[in-house]
Amino acid sequence: MSRRTALRSLAGVAALATLARAGAGEPAATKAAKAAVPTFPIRQSVCKWCFKDIPLDAFCAAAKDMGLESVELLNPEDFPTLKKYGLHCAMVSNPTGKTAQGVNVGAIAKAFNRLEHHDTLIEIYEKRIAEVAAAGFDNVICFSGNRDKLDDEKGIENCAIGLKRLMPIAEKYRVNVVMELLNSKVNHKDYMCDHTAWGVELAKRIGSERFKLLYDIYHMQIMEGDVIRTLRDSAAYIGHYHTAGNPGRNEFEPQDDQELNYVAIMRAIKGTGYKGFVGQEFLPKRDALASLRAAVKLCNV
Repeated sequence: MSRRTALRSLAGVAALATLARAGAGEPAATKAAKAAVPTFPIRQSVCKWCFKDIPLDAFCAAAKDMGLESVELLNPEDFPTLKKYGLHCAMVSNPTGKTAQGVNVGAIAKAFNRLEHHDTLIEIYEKRIAEVAAAGFDNVICFSGNRDKLDDEKGIENCAIGLKRLMPIAEKYRVNVVMELLNSKVNHKDYMCDHTAWGVELAKRIGSERFKLLYDIYHMQIMEGDVIRTLRDSAAYIGHYHTAGNPGRNEFEPQDDQELNYVAIMRAIKGTGYKGFVGQEFLPKRDALASLRAAVKLCNV
């Protein structure tokens, strides 16, 4: 062995020894935490309605460019544009229709918590579920409806009756029907599915893997807080997530004096083993695409 080769070997041994000593000095809890963090990336989507001034075609191109996999809350007529850019629709918009009495149902205020809406809802959701499946997508959104003096227990009972009728259709097409948790304090006054516990109880009564909750981080921060503990405890019932800053529902970088720590929240979501999508659903106050790019980067943990 030459002198130069010997010196190089000794240097390598010394470097390995230094690394070993550094690792040995690391607390056991830190090592365990590092080993427990999943390595898969958060799959990100974006809600088109928040960026309504940008044409869908241009928006899809921008979303694809920044590494997003999905543009969501779109209708079947939008699917060809998504396909053009190789994008998914992680959450398809709800259908709407009129009952025999002329009531528009399917949107946020009038939905599954009223028995008289069920026949129309089943009809329009059966068609939408078939469209979602034909496009190769997985999720369609639904809502509870407003309370309108209906008590919460009766609302759960009524929702369960209607959604149990829909589950065989969802199971046949292998499509998830996902009810959104919304706040009734600021944005959607009187909305019934406004607490995670209510949604989880509904999911338990329905008893189908094809019914899930959309945990909107912004909305649930307003209603109940304790976001990380709640999403961990309710992980089995959550099929999708939405983001936005609070207060304001706008960008959520730390420098904007936001109360939600999205890096920690994304890590917690990953820690549950969640493999679905997180949809960006904030209303940009600054340059729209620059704000979206910053949010995507922040959530890419």
